[in-house]
Amino acid sequence: MNRLFLRFFVLVMLSVTGATIAIYGVTALLFGNPLERIAREQAAAQIFLLEQYIDKAPADEWLPRLNKVREVSDFRLELLPLEDVEKTLSDTRRAALHRGEIVLDVADKAFLRRVDLHGERYVGSDGDVLRVSKLPIDIGLAVKIEALRYVIVALALLVPIAFWSRRHWRGLQTLSGAADGFGRGELGTRVALEPRSGLAPLALCMNRMAERIERLLEAQRSLLHSVSHELRTPIARLEFGLELLRDDAQDEEASRARIDALQADVGELNALVKELLDLSKLEQQQALPKERFALAGALRASAHAIMPSLAARQFDLELEDELGEVEGDRRLMMRAFGNLLDNAAKYGRQRVLLRAQRGPSGIEVSVEDDGPGIPAAERNRVFEPFYRGNEEDGPENGFGLGLAIARRALALHGVEIIVSDSALGGARFLTLFKPVSTAV
Repeated sequence: MNRLFLRFFVLVMLSVTGATIAIYGVTALLFGNPLERIAREQAAAQIFLLEQYIDKAPADEWLPRLNKVREVSDFRLELLPLEDVEKTLSDTRRAALHRGEIVLDVADKAFLRRVDLHGERYVGSDGDVLRVSKLPIDIGLAVKIEALRYVIVALALLVPIAFWSRRHWRGLQTLSGAADGFGRGELGTRVALEPRSGLAPLALCMNRMAERIERLLEAQRSLLHSVSHELRTPIARLEFGLELLRDDAQDEEASRARIDALQADVGELNALVKELLDLSKLEQQQALPKERFALAGALRASAHAIMPSLAARQFDLELEDELGEVEGDRRLMMRAFGNLLDNAAKYGRQRVLLRAQRGPSGIEVSVEDDGPGIPAAERNRVFEPFYRGNEEDGPENGFGLGLAIARRALALHGVEIIVSDSALGGARFLTLFKPVSTAV
C-alpha cells in the first residue's frame, strides 16, 4: 500500500507543480510578471512620492525637492545617463523606459524612470534617468507565502489520497486473494466488495467470469461422465452381438439378423457422436453469422420436416400471417425448433401444437404437447445433456441431447426457453424473439 500511495501522491504533486508553473507562465504572458506586481505594491510609497511630490514640482524646484527627499529618505535616489542605462536593459524594458514608464529591477530592489521626455525640467533632463534603489522590496516573503500555500495544498491532498489509496488497496487485495483461490481450483470463490467501492464493477465482472468458468467446467465434467455412461451400452451390445455372431456362424439367417442388429448399434453410436460434436461446437461458439429471414416460413419448414415422425398424432400449426423477420443463423435456429418439435412428438400422446404470434414484447413461439408434462422441480434439468427425467413416462429412444442443443442454439441468438404447463395437459416450451421488421 505504501508504494501505491507514494507513487500516486508523487504523481499528484508533480501535476500540481506543473499546473502552478503553467499558471505563472500564462499569467506573466497575459498580465505581466506577478513578482513585479508584488514588488510594485511593496514600493508603492516611493512611487507615490515620486509621482505626487517630485514630478508635480515646478521646473525650478524639481532638483531641490529631489535633494530634500534624498536627505530624509532611507532609499537612494540618483541620476544616471540614459545611454548607460539603456545598455543594461532588454528591448522590452528599454521600450517601456522610453515611454516614460517605471521599470522595476526586482533583483536589485530598485526602479528606473526617465526624468523628462522633452527636456522641460532642466537643461539635458531628457537624457537623464532617475534610479531609486534600496526599496523595501522583499520578494522572498512572497515566495515563502507561495511555498507555504503549496505545502498546505499538499497536506490537504495527502489525507484524502491516503484514505482513497487504502480503500482501493484493500479492494485490490480482495481481488488478488479471490484470483489466487480460483487459480488453486476453489471454483466457488467470489469477490465480495461494497457496491459503493470503486472496484465494484471489476469485482462484478470477475464474479461473472468465475461463474461462467465454473459452469463450463461443471458441464464438462458432467458431459464426460454422461458420455462414458452412454457409450458403454451400445459398445456392450456390439460385444455381445459379436459373441453371438461367432456362435451363429453356421446359421446364415441368424448371422444376417445379428449383423443388422450390429449395424443398428453402430448407427446409434454414430448418431450419438454427431450429437456430442454438435453440442460441443455450440458450447464453444460465441458468435454467429447473421441473416434476415421470415420467421413464419422457417417455422413451416421445421414443422413439415417433423411431420413424418408424428405417426398418428395430431399436429396443429397456428402461425400468424405477419410475424415479421428475425436476424440470426436460420439453419441453427430451425435446428433448435426441430429438436423442440421432436421432443414434443416423442412425449405427446395424441397432439402436438406449434404456435407463433406477435405479442407486446415481440414474437412468441411455443411448442406444446399433451404428454405427461415436466414437474416444476425438473424444468431446469431437462436441458442438461443426457438427462431424460422419468423414462417410465416417456420413450426409451434418444440420447437426452436434443433439448441441450436447442437451448444453446437459441441462447446464441439471445433467446431463452421457458418451460411451463401446457393447456393441452403436457409441457409448453416458450421462446420470445425481437423482430427486425414488420415485413413477412
